[in-house]
Amino acid sequence: MSAVNSDSLGDPFDSFDSYSERCRARIHAALALNLGAGVSEYATLNTEAHLQRLFDAMRYSLLNGGKRVRPLLVYAAATAIGDRTIAAATLDAIACAVEYIHSYSLVHDDLPAMDDDDLRRGNPTCHKQFDEATAILAGDGLQTRAFELLAQLPELSAETRLALIATLAAAAGPRGMVGGQAIDLAAVQQRIDLDHLETMHRLKTGALIRAAVRMGALAANATAAQLADLDRYAAAIGLSFQVQDDILDITSDTATLGKQQGADLAREKPTYPALLGLEAARTKAQSLHSDALLALDAFGARAQRLRELSAFIVDRKN
Repeated sequence: MSAVNSDSLGDPFDSFDSYSERCRARIHAALALNLGAGVSEYATLNTEAHLQRLFDAMRYSLLNGGKRVRPLLVYAAATAIGDRTIAAATLDAIACAVEYIHSYSLVHDDLPAMDDDDLRRGNPTCHKQFDEATAILAGDGLQTRAFELLAQLPELSAETRLALIATLAAAAGPRGMVGGQAIDLAAVQQRIDLDHLETMHRLKTGALIRAAVRMGALAANATAAQLADLDRYAAAIGLSFQVQDDILDITSDTATLGKQQGADLAREKPTYPALLGLEAARTKAQSLHSDALLALDAFGARAQRLRELSAFIVDRKN
């Protein structure tokens, strides 16, 4: 089993575009492979034919494109630590687990009871392509597969596997992504202040981004000091990601975004441009980018991909 090196993650002298495309191709293949991999105690049942529609919906939601920022962060965080002994397939599985959680969250966020969206990445949302019940179950399947995958990593110690599972569960749960979504739903048509908005987004968007960085670092045997620095970085980019999303909801268009432009405004959702103004929101995103770069000082050249990812987050157009 190969270890993480320049061949598997891209040459360190590659452009960021080349690096990110190479990593996206790698994670796309791993996402499909790991979705059906593994032996279950139920595998003796002739289940595949009966589960075809469910797995079709899971694959539809998982493999329909996307920036794959969270898997990229897993890879880049491991590279920043510099441990070259971790097996490439192990890091792929960790990146898949994070992306399964992210994809499940999008399926459920799009449901009529949540954000009621018709488009995701330029395609019909899962409940539009299939049906609402199938979409709910597809999200459930992606979520649970993430934790099954982490529990089955033979290259890692039981202690590390447990740390990975605990990190992802906390980020996805009621004091993380799910809690942020609950706050978001409660805030529709409400007047909230900046602290309230930041809390919501640090949970809804930021928690999973922080988990992606931490999990890549944990797998690469990061020290406590390294984990603390990387968490400061991840907290900054987790918030800048949402600030830029809020900006793009105003300044971009539906074709570029791959989802309905102006949806937050139409639902009267609180956003950074609404509270700060558009230019001040842009300044906020750049300030968070600066904070992220500062947190990486101790890592030197090994953290270059993390620096580039922070810049990509605040400069992206969709």
